[in-house]
Amino acid sequence: MSGHNKWSKIKRQKGETDAQKSKVYGKMVRLITVEAKKAGGNVDSPGLKAVIERAKAANVPKDNIERAIKKFSEGGAVMESIVYEAYGPGGCALVIETLTDNRNRTSNEIKHILSEQGFSLAGIGAASWAFSHNPGEEWVAQTTILLSEEDGEKLGELVDKLEENDDVQDVYTNAE
Repeated sequence: MSGHNKWSKIKRQKGETDAQKSKVYGKMVRLITVEAKKAGGNVDSPGLKAVIERAKAANVPKDNIERAIKKFSEGGAVMESIVYEAYGPGGCALVIETLTDNRNRTSNEIKHILSEQGFSLAGIGAASWAFSHNPGEEWVAQTTILLSEEDGEKLGELVDKLEENDDVQDVYTNAE
């Protein structure tokens, strides 16, 4: 009766939850590093405070938060925010916000995910026209597109695959 004991169930559940936590922690640490850079390491900066509060709300350990701030102050990896644009199923516009320490790796990964699903990156401004955006805020769709059920499923798959990537912070779409 292999696989029918309490530990095997706990191990499987723990592995899944640990993977989810790790992903959230990684994204929050990247955000903290970028905000620490913008604030020059000043912990009293409103932007850095807001990101730290978001991290605490996501149960990121205090050590991880402090390490991220310290990493910037010691001249650690340089993180940059990059926005990619694409068109998805049914012609819906996608804006993909990323935060990365390696622009080329992230670009290739995004291109690979899109091409796997049968889509490709669009040029700068090709999809962002369908959204309004103020720095530091979310992208809000100005015009929306109604998708068929099949296209909606394809879009859901595409967004899930994109969000599985550690460098992807948010994916915005103008689909209803």
